[in-house]
Amino acid sequence: MLYPFWGKNPEDPADPNSGRFDRYAETGASLFELTSLDDADLAVFPVGWSETAAPAAESFAEAARSTGKPAAVFIGADEHKTVPHKGALVFQTSLLVSRRDANEYAQPAWSEDFVNAHLGGRLPIRRRGRRPVVGFCGLAPGRRGLRSRARTHPAHTTIRARALRLLSEHEGVETNFIERDRFLGGAIKRGRLDLTAMRRVRDEYVRNMVESDYILCSRGAGNFSYRLYETLSCGRIPVFVDTDCVLPYDFAAPWREHLVWVDENELASVGDRVVAFHEALSDSEFEDLQRSCRRLWEEYVSPEGFFRHFHAHLARA
Repeated sequence: MLYPFWGKNPEDPADPNSGRFDRYAETGASLFELTSLDDADLAVFPVGWSETAAPAAESFAEAARSTGKPAAVFIGADEHKTVPHKGALVFQTSLLVSRRDANEYAQPAWSEDFVNAHLGGRLPIRRRGRRPVVGFCGLAPGRRGLRSRARTHPAHTTIRARALRLLSEHEGVETNFIERDRFLGGAIKRGRLDLTAMRRVRDEYVRNMVESDYILCSRGAGNFSYRLYETLSCGRIPVFVDTDCVLPYDFAAPWREHLVWVDENELASVGDRVVAFHEALSDSEFEDLQRSCRRLWEEYVSPEGFFRHFHAHLARA
């Protein structure tokens, strides 16, 4: 949030994920003004919250409370953290609806802008085919031996594996799957990121997305999906497996109009859901929805879009 005033962290331009916050860093100063606590509407804790930062965060929150100003705390972690600071607005990538407090909101997991970073600034629009093409490129260990090997993999990977199997077996769905048995396709070698391998893996990931109508999106280690936000960035339609997730601006953004929404306990019907969704769209509606998915990303998910509407959280506090 403070990049427009402090500048972004150093990045390796060879890393495909670099540049995620460049546009926000350039435009964010038009959204916020850095001022004294007495004159501020909001106090922003200047580092990501963690247990080690908790004492400093408590002092910070107390200073904000003394002036009657709300504090904002950000957490980018796989686990849902409980922040024990009264009056603070807490923004996390990983939240659960069943454990969510009234002061907790979801923030996106930010990747690069796929259209500008990989597609030459042009959103590729697919024409509607008779059968929906569902894509996926990523980690999917244990799918071929789901029942016998389920205990060796975390629960989130078995959810993903089951969804992939069900879609593959559905006669009404055409699948475009690249299933990997290593995180980032093995681009992390001996604990270090191989940027050449990462670039190749990223190119394959983007190409798989562009060549599909719908993309399977389910949680990873945390209860959120990078792929969900990346799919929207690319103008593709997510098949979203809801595992008690909280989405950014769930009180304002029209999420269900843009997703094939499948509750975890209804996963057995994922293929039927995709087919029904696809058949309900006309050719023009299918193409318009791709553009609308991109607009949803621009409006509420991109860094500049997320922070442009940030005041809406204060109105709810």
